Formats: sequence, structure tokens, C-alpha cells
Amino acid sequence: MPTFQFEAMDATGQEIKDIIEAATEEEAQTTIRQMGYFVTKIQVKKSAAKAAPGQKKKRPFAIGGAKTKHICAFTRQLSILQDAGLPILRSLKILENNCKPGKLKNALMDVCDEIEMGSTLSEAMSKCPKVFNRLYVNMIKAGEAGGALETILQRLADFLESSEALKRKVKGALIYPIAVVIIAGLILALIMKFIVPTFKTMFEEFGLDLPPPTQLLIAMSDYIVKYWFLMLLIPFCYFLLTKLIRKFRHGRMGFDMYMLKLPVFGKLVEKNILARTTRTLGTLVSSGVPILEALNITRETAGNALFERIFNKVTEAIREGEVISKPMRENSTPGFHPMAAFFWMLMGTFPGVMVLSVALTAGRGVAENSMESLLMVGGVMTGLGALLCVMFYLLKMRARVIDELVVNMVDVGEETGELDTMLYKVADTYDDEVNVMTEGLTRLIEPLLICFLGGAVGFIVISLFMPLVKMITSLA
Repeated sequence: MPTFQFEAMDATGQEIKDIIEAATEEEAQTTIRQMGYFVTKIQVKKSAAKAAPGQKKKRPFAIGGAKTKHICAFTRQLSILQDAGLPILRSLKILENNCKPGKLKNALMDVCDEIEMGSTLSEAMSKCPKVFNRLYVNMIKAGEAGGALETILQRLADFLESSEALKRKVKGALIYPIAVVIIAGLILALIMKFIVPTFKTMFEEFGLDLPPPTQLLIAMSDYIVKYWFLMLLIPFCYFLLTKLIRKFRHGRMGFDMYMLKLPVFGKLVEKNILARTTRTLGTLVSSGVPILEALNITRETAGNALFERIFNKVTEAIREGEVISKPMRENSTPGFHPMAAFFWMLMGTFPGVMVLSVALTAGRGVAENSMESLLMVGGVMTGLGALLCVMFYLLKMRARVIDELVVNMVDVGEETGELDTMLYKVADTYDDEVNVMTEGLTRLIEPLLICFLGGAVGFIVISLFMPLVKMITSLA
């Protein structure tokens, strides 16, 4: 039977230290309370823990990592328990018992075992990198060193909750347009599959000479009915090519630079990264983490190769005695990157390639001269689209990714010794801008989708009724 070492207080407030044998920790606590003591700390005696490794608590099976919202809730609860004065091991065991089976529960079991063996909280958490990242571990270490763990946990909980709220808001704003696009695509596919072939059969029976728009509509209908897999295969090939190129360092840099220069969405990505990195750096600086370590952690949370390069340059400059604002200003202009130009060219060729695939698979019902015209149009669209996209990139490549506002705020923060406060203000500003842009995009997408659907339905109706009008006129 395991032996538990405990600290307690009696009715007069005197501290009691003793050992007790019990089957489980809960049973040991019940026995101690029956003795008239209030438990303040309890743990398995180290000798007993080492002597009986076979009694280690079984871990439930778990796939993947812990969800961010669960880590947020755990951090907030741990900060409350620490503020109440409970021992850290007791607090962790309470939260571990209340936690649902999963990766977080397994990690808390491992952390408790490590602390019982004499490790600190930060050392124990560093052995579970899939749940507690470097940002989390370094802030805990700073809290332990400064003797203000409960304050650091509160800041960490605020930071995680703010980041999670922003992610939820962006994801929530995208649900409506994605749902509308999927439903509209299904409706158009059903029209192409069931309605257009019926009209095609009727036109063939009457032997009508079809106008070019009707022939294009019939070619698109045949394409969707017979070669629908190409509509999925071609975008998948583009996606696979992008993933393969991103495996290489220059490919990842080029793709991330391409994402930052996209119209409207690029600004949203840029402001989101700035909000996240400045809040991360401000939280680390205010928690007492050394500036070089704080910059390295912030670089890992950027999620963008261009911003990672900027933070690398800032780190190198600080090692040479510079301030943060100067290298940040000097390296915030991306310049030309051949892989970024390639991704812009790839985006420009997509509409033309889709038209070419329709022309090459066009079957009966489409005149040979119309098919040749369609091939020519597809080729022109491919070349012209690639050229226009590359020209747009050349015009936008010198635009700064870090605004002068951020640089000036960081400069003022360094001069006044309030760097963390200024970084928080920058993060709050960009969080607000991301919220405004997200709401604006959500409202803009709705009329754009209506215009697209109206144009698609109008094209189908006109293409089908042009031969009908010609047939009625000839009969009259």
C-alpha cells in the first residue's frame, strides 16, 4: 500500500507534518479529515513512488494534440487555484481529475508524476511539448523565477483567450459564404446535369444551328456530367503542387509572401499576424522573459516565413547592440522573390486551364469551329491571366508588411521603458482592425455571391432561350 506524505493544520491553526498509508490519495485525504486536520499538501512519498513503478496511473488512449480552448480553460482554472493559495501539485491533481480523457489529461498525469519526483512545474511541462509549447513553458519559468506564478498564469490565460476569440471570430465569419458557395455550386451542377441535357436532345431533334453561347453551355454540361472528376482533379493538382513547393525553404517564403499581397485577404492575414506576434512579445516581456528568448518564441508563433525572417534580423541586431525598432523598419519591405512571382503566375493560369479542359473534353453538339474558338479563348485567358497577376505582384512587392505605426510605437516603448504596454496597444489596435475587416468582408461577400449567381443563371437562361426564339421565329 502506498505511503503518503502530508502537511495539514489542526483546529488551533498549528501545522502538522506526518505520513499515512492508504490505497489512494482520496482515501488518505478522507482519513486525515476524520482525524480533525485540514489538508494543505499531500503527495506520495518519494521512496514509495520509486519502489512501486508498476502502480503508475494508466493513461487513456488519445489521438492528436490538446484543443486550445481546453488549454485556455485549464490555465484560467489553475490561476484561480494558485491565487487561492493551494499547493501546485494539489491544484494540478484537482484539474486532472476534472479533465476529460484526452491528450491534456495524459499530459497533466505526466506533469504530476514529474513534480512528485522533484521537478519544477516548468521542467515538467517542457516534457509535454505537444500540449505546452515554448511560449507556455517560458512564461511559467519566468513566473517561478519571479515568485509571481499566479500573476503569470492570469496573463497567460488572458493571452490564450484573446487569441482563441480572434480565431473563432474569423472562422465564424467564413461559415456563411462557404455554405452559400457550396449550395450554389450544387444547384448549378443539378441544372447542368438534368435540365441542359434535355434541351440539348430537343435541339438535336429539330436540327438547329446553335449559337456560340448555347454550344458553350452544352460543352460545360457534358464536362460536368462526364468529366466531373476533372473539376476536382485540376484544383487538387494545383494544391498538391503548392504543398510540394512549400516543403522547400524558398518555396515556403515565396508562398507566404504571395499570401501577404493578395487583395483584401492579404491585409487581413498581415494584421492578424501582427496582432498575434505583438501580443505574444508583449506578454513575454511583461513576464520577465529575456528579450532574445522572447523574440525567438515570438518568431515561432508568427506562422509566416517573411515575419520569421524579420524577427531573425531583429534578434541579430539586438546581439550587436541595436534597438528593436531600427531593424524592424529596415527589413519590413519584402522586395522581389521568384517563387512569389511563380505563385502569382499559377493563380492567373487557373481560369484559363479550366476553360481549356472544357474545350478539350467537348463532345457532340459543339461545332468544330466553336471548339477551336474555345481553345483559343482558353489559351489567351491562361497567358493573359498569368501576365496580369505577375504585373500586379511587381506593383505591390515593395509595400511594407509592418506599418510605420508599429515601428514608432516600439521605438517609443523602448525609450520610455514601457515596451510591453506599447506592444499591447499595437495588438489591441490590430485586433480591432481585424474584427472590422472581417465584418466588412462578410457583408461584401453576400452581394458578390448574389451577382455571381445572377450572372450564372442569366447566362444559362439566355443560352437556352436563344435557339428557342430562333426556332419559334422560323416556324412563324
